[in-house]
Amino acid sequence: MSPSHELQSGMASLFTLLACIGALFAGAGAAVPPATFVFGDSLVDAGNNNYIATLSRANYAPNGIDFDGHQPTGRYTNGRTIVDILGQEMGLGGFVPPYMDPNTTGDVLFRGVNYASGGGGILNQTGSIFGGRINLDAQIDNYAKNRRDMMTQRGEVAAVSRLRGALFSVTMGSNDFINNYLVPVLSVPERAVTPPEAFINGMIAKYRQQLIRLYLLDARKIVVVNVGPIGCIPYLRDIMTTGAGACTEFPNQLAQSFNRKLRAVVTELGAGLGGSRFVYADVYRIVSDLIANYKSHGFEVADSACCYVGGRFGGLAPCGPTSSYCADRSKYVFWDAYHPSDAANVLIASRILDGDPADISPVNVRQLLFDDA
Repeated sequence: MSPSHELQSGMASLFTLLACIGALFAGAGAAVPPATFVFGDSLVDAGNNNYIATLSRANYAPNGIDFDGHQPTGRYTNGRTIVDILGQEMGLGGFVPPYMDPNTTGDVLFRGVNYASGGGGILNQTGSIFGGRINLDAQIDNYAKNRRDMMTQRGEVAAVSRLRGALFSVTMGSNDFINNYLVPVLSVPERAVTPPEAFINGMIAKYRQQLIRLYLLDARKIVVVNVGPIGCIPYLRDIMTTGAGACTEFPNQLAQSFNRKLRAVVTELGAGLGGSRFVYADVYRIVSDLIANYKSHGFEVADSACCYVGGRFGGLAPCGPTSSYCADRSKYVFWDAYHPSDAANVLIASRILDGDPADISPVNVRQLLFDDA
């Protein structure tokens, strides 16, 4: 080969190499963010209950007053949920749509889906007082259908790869107490015949099975959010108040007992299910801190609902069109009788995303998603 041919061949190889490097970096720059699959109750419902016959709905004003467009979407807060904020902070491509929305199909599934439902619980009887609701078993059924659709659309290898790199979050358990075990005995007889420990053990056994089922359906990065200090929500302050205005002790004892057992399950599953990373988010601790130290977190009111109808703490009725509401929602920990405000959700999400092991362990969400990316 002549020197000129050698030079031409060498230049061609160089251009090919540079093109490959350029393509590599272009691909890295256009990397698709992880998908997000959300399971839970009204704390993270993005509008699924808009599509079912239920008494548990939030698709009316003044809910959503601080959301994009200032319109209700079915979120049980004045603005965004915790998972909405997490998605924004991690660049996950905006809000994942509710499963029940007819447009949640096709390529949309590969970005993620929100299966959460207001009134839903770990136990299938939970929330029966509302009529319609989608409990965790049914939420996982819905995810399984979407998983099959994803495999049909792009093939099993591509679908499984997408799912195993996705963020799964499960926020469940509050309703099993508030709208099941703590409902007055005449309405639901559980409390009369079932000691607290037995009820909690039943919840834990069921929840363990459900989390394993998610793993068997290709969930690998799973954030399990514990039950918050439910005795501090305006609703239970009003109906179970001791007169002192403090958080009610018994509901918080139930939550703490459940959370201890749940942490053990999360640790067990993380160690025993190959390739999994189960993470325990201690929202009980985070919200308790917001309430106890509310002034240092920028709040002015930590015991009462911003959106209220009646009751000392505004906890006797859901937020709705006849409710009054505070002018500055950023100063309230609670939006309504049950749910945090957007401002509180921002702080909760921040500590789940980047918190230390006291808030979320063994890793936080940012480490879970990106440390091994």
